[in-house]
Amino acid sequence: MKILKISAVIVLLLFIFSCKEKKDNVRNGLNSVKSTTGKMTTEEVTYDIDGKSYQSFVAYLGDANEVRPVVMVLPEWWGVTDYVKNRAKQLAELGYFAMAVDYYGDGKTVDNPEEAAKLSGEFYKIPIDAKLKFDKAKAQLLKFPNANYDKIAVIGYCFGGAQALNMARLEDELKGAVSFHGNLMTGIKPKNNEVKILVLNGEADTYVPAKEIAAFKKQMDSAKIDYQFIDYPNAIHSFTNPASTAIGEKFNLKVAYNKEVDKKSWEAMKTFLAKIFK
Repeated sequence: MKILKISAVIVLLLFIFSCKEKKDNVRNGLNSVKSTTGKMTTEEVTYDIDGKSYQSFVAYLGDANEVRPVVMVLPEWWGVTDYVKNRAKQLAELGYFAMAVDYYGDGKTVDNPEEAAKLSGEFYKIPIDAKLKFDKAKAQLLKFPNANYDKIAVIGYCFGGAQALNMARLEDELKGAVSFHGNLMTGIKPKNNEVKILVLNGEADTYVPAKEIAAFKKQMDSAKIDYQFIDYPNAIHSFTNPASTAIGEKFNLKVAYNKEVDKKSWEAMKTFLAKIFK
C-alpha cells in the first residue's frame, strides 16, 4: 500500500513538472505551434513586448542544426496572413531560414483598409516602434541553432516594403533589404552603411508617384547607399499578391495582381539574395 502511495506521488510530481516545462516553453517562444511536413518545419514563435504577446512565423528545411542565412519577411498592412506565411515557405524552399514578423500582436490580421491603415499608420508616425518590433523578432532567431545571425536580410511587401527600407536605413548589421511595391520615403535619413538595397516597383503604381521615386534616389545617392531600382511597366500596387485584384475591386483600391511581374520580381530577389549572402 505504501509503495502505491509513493508511486502516485512520483506520477503527480512528474505531471506537475511536465506542465511547468510546457508553459515555460510557450512563454519563451519554443515549440509554440510547430509542424513538420516532409523536410519543411514551420513554427509560430511566441514572445512578449511590453506585456503584449506576439506571434511571428518561421519556416526552414532540413536538419535543425544546419545553419542557413536568414530572410525576415515584413508583411503587407493586412498582417501575417497566409500569403505572407507562404512567402516564408517559398524562401525556406530556396534554402533560407525565413521569419514572417508580427507587427500587430497576437498574430492579428485585418481584412479592411480602414483598420489596416490605422494599425500600420502608427508605425509611420513612430518609426522607432517598428524598429522595436523588428529587433524583438530578430532576437528570437538566437533560439534557433540553424539561423545564421550573422547573415540576415529583410524583404517586405507594401507596408512591409517601406519598413524593410527603414530597417536598412537604421540597421547596419543587415546584409540587404528588398522592397516589393512599398512606399519609399518615410522621413528617416539613412546611415552611411553597407546595407545593400533592392527596390521592385510598379511603374504604374499611383501610391508611389514619380516625385517620391526621385526623392528616394536622391537620398540613396547622397548617402552613398548601394541600391538597385527596378521599375516594371504596366504594374500597379500590390502586383505580387494574387488576392489583390479582388481586394481592389471590393474596396475601390488601385491594386491588382500581375503574374508576369510577380515572377520577374521574385527572380530579381533571388539573384539579389544569392549575391549578398556569398
